[in-house]
Amino acid sequence: MNISEYVKKYDPENQFNVLIKTYEQIEFAWNNKFDLSSLKNKKFNSVIVSGLGGSAISADLMQNYLRSEIKIPFIVNRNYFLPSFADENTLVVVSSYSGNTEETVEVFNSALSKKCKMFCITTGGKVEKIALQNNIPIIKVLPGFQPRYSLGLSFFSLLKALQDIELIPNQNNIVNQIVELWKKKGIEYSQENNNAIKLAEELLGFIPTIYSAADLTSAVGYRFKCQFNENSKLHAFHNVIPELNHNEIIGWESFEEKQFHTKLITIWDDDYPTQIKKRFEITSELASKNGAEVIKLQSKEKEYKLRLMDLIYLEDWITYYTAVLRGFDPTEIENINILKQRLG
Repeated sequence: MNISEYVKKYDPENQFNVLIKTYEQIEFAWNNKFDLSSLKNKKFNSVIVSGLGGSAISADLMQNYLRSEIKIPFIVNRNYFLPSFADENTLVVVSSYSGNTEETVEVFNSALSKKCKMFCITTGGKVEKIALQNNIPIIKVLPGFQPRYSLGLSFFSLLKALQDIELIPNQNNIVNQIVELWKKKGIEYSQENNNAIKLAEELLGFIPTIYSAADLTSAVGYRFKCQFNENSKLHAFHNVIPELNHNEIIGWESFEEKQFHTKLITIWDDDYPTQIKKRFEITSELASKNGAEVIKLQSKEKEYKLRLMDLIYLEDWITYYTAVLRGFDPTEIENINILKQRLG
């Protein structure tokens, strides 16, 4: 079969078209109207974005994306409770695409009791109800997507909000460039025999091990791991340099493919410091010497932020194609649904 036949057979909800049009999510988010005037001119001591899964990854990516621009601590909270330091000077972003994520709803109520400053990013649900009852600003995003397929909505809604309350410089120019990048790449990755398909084919039958760089591309690596899990129905593993050079690197000494059928994917970027580049080179060499195949992913875009978004988008396509080539529906998340039902 050619790839279009796999798509037709294994993608009944047409996530293929959702991926092609992901740039439209950016356009919606950047033109969306909301009122955060109550949060302007406030002195925040930190920002906490609370969410899970697809509603939290945008905040992970924001940590990398704004690494040199945001001047107060920016924390991603994946739990039922807030950090103990959260108080009336903390900005809490309640991020739940469905609006019903139980951990996030718990955090929302806790943040209210602590009198934190807040706004919400959601399509509705319990989060919207609580926000309306307590006069908390809401950024409503488009419904109808799987949360992991709505990164364009969640990330750029959060980015615009941080810009509107003047925590970061104006992002209009770079956002326009990302729209054009994803539009162009969407056309490229939807054609037969494109690079995303070739990389997916290389990974068939293997468990991906992904290495990225702390604070620089850590969210790119973690997103890749999660997309393999949810889209491709695969175990995948992720770690970051330099930390993994102090522990996990030893595991390659006894690597045997029959025990761990993996390929190592390394995420590279031009902005890596010299010592980080050396660490990637040496780590790749050691893994390769012991029999593991190493795949190097690197964007050729000129700006760091564009390179991040280029890789994020490529990964979504790779994991989509890995799903359909393996004969799996990239939308279905049966085990998550079973877990939610059992939790009640």
